[in-house]
Amino acid sequence: MQTFQVLIIGSGFGGQCAAINLLKAGIDDFRLLERRDFFGGTWCQNTYPGAAVDVPSPLYSLSFAPYRWTQMFAGQAELHRYTRHVVERFGLRDKVELDANVERIEWDDANKRWTVYTADKGTFCAQFLINATGPLSQPVVPYFNGQERFQGKTFHTNNWDHGYDYRQKSVAIVGSGASAAQVIPAIAPDVGHLHVFQRTPHWVLPRADHRFGRFQRWLLGLKPVYKLLRWGIYWQFETRVFGFKYSKPAVHRVQRQALRFLKLQVPDTELRRKLTPDYTMGCKRVILSSTLYPALARRNVTLHSREQGIAAIDETGIVALDGQHIDVDLIVWSTGYDATDGVICYPVTGKNGTCLKEVWAQYPRAYLGTALPDFPNLFIVTGPNTGIGHTSALFIIESQMNYILDCIRTLRDQGLRSIEVRHEAERTYTEMIHREMERTVWKSGGCHSWYQSRSGHVIAMFPGFSFSFHRLTRALKPADHILS
Repeated sequence: MQTFQVLIIGSGFGGQCAAINLLKAGIDDFRLLERRDFFGGTWCQNTYPGAAVDVPSPLYSLSFAPYRWTQMFAGQAELHRYTRHVVERFGLRDKVELDANVERIEWDDANKRWTVYTADKGTFCAQFLINATGPLSQPVVPYFNGQERFQGKTFHTNNWDHGYDYRQKSVAIVGSGASAAQVIPAIAPDVGHLHVFQRTPHWVLPRADHRFGRFQRWLLGLKPVYKLLRWGIYWQFETRVFGFKYSKPAVHRVQRQALRFLKLQVPDTELRRKLTPDYTMGCKRVILSSTLYPALARRNVTLHSREQGIAAIDETGIVALDGQHIDVDLIVWSTGYDATDGVICYPVTGKNGTCLKEVWAQYPRAYLGTALPDFPNLFIVTGPNTGIGHTSALFIIESQMNYILDCIRTLRDQGLRSIEVRHEAERTYTEMIHREMERTVWKSGGCHSWYQSRSGHVIAMFPGFSFSFHRLTRALKPADHILS
């Protein structure tokens, strides 16, 4: 059994941010547990064609680790390089345990510590546990009748098989969200025919990408310039909250821009009809792409709308709801992740045998999206209601670190061993979150999205400005906690 002061589960940006903040606080007795055989999280795992960030790179980076980006919206390869840059700069490689797939965790109240059981790397113990597995780590593949009989190739975008040659093949992409919007333009010119199965159309806006020249990249190496650009982008994006929550005229104005963009890029009226959403913009994730619509309009691409969706799958392809049989060689599942009910995928047992699955049976909830009553010294990075639809998720992660490190410092300074949030504090916070959520487009925009849990509650998003969340996490409120 290996014992540390802190264990971090997950090595993506959340885990890296936690590790670096611990080092800055003078704590080096920690390990990151990574279930895969490589370090890095989302941008090392998602290598599908066209993979890229949809937030400007200078903002989608850790505030303390600036980088000379080559373009405004970095592709997967550059994000992978940035991950390696962060790992090497802060010396994290020796702090990670690879192939450490967590099977369950249990709180030992007598010893005030967590025990972490892994499949292949034995048992670990720690006083503090930071779950940084991320909300987009558990792929979802829907089941269709006959699916197991298919003789062709299948995989999820999260686990793209680069050994498979899709060129000149008949390919089906199931799903039309953010990942599909990147894959479709990337592979459409090379496949024989591409069948896109869309359940619901998304609102699409042009992607204002820009490659940085040599001089501009030199400027990005100057901290004042980088900081100025970063904050300029931040405040520009922060205004989007007005459309998501406070100003219906603002969102309707952007909707009209999106409809003009659709008409400009898709001359065919029937295809345009299939691509026109019937819900308020922002209710689902808005797609930023200047290449999706032209790809869908190609002669070798067919868009199947909900009424032409999948009825069954057989040995050679897909049977559509209209009775058509479509022969395909490859089915790509671009069907997203269990980002709400599956925030933590392994069993968690807290004080007095309290089971997290039972606590979250109605819907996932947490104080500041980070801490739970009856689960001392456990912190969830990007937990319930910490998602952000208008800016960089890394801003929220860094805000959570303020709270987490404050909890750890408080115990250390007072010579105490455990901290947990009070039930009434979590309940008051959660009630505030869902009261505010009623005013947002995510709740009232007329759609069903992955932002919602099975209960219908919006779990993935924080209902307000990101600086409001930062203010909430800026300092520990001792009255909201039990310290022992």
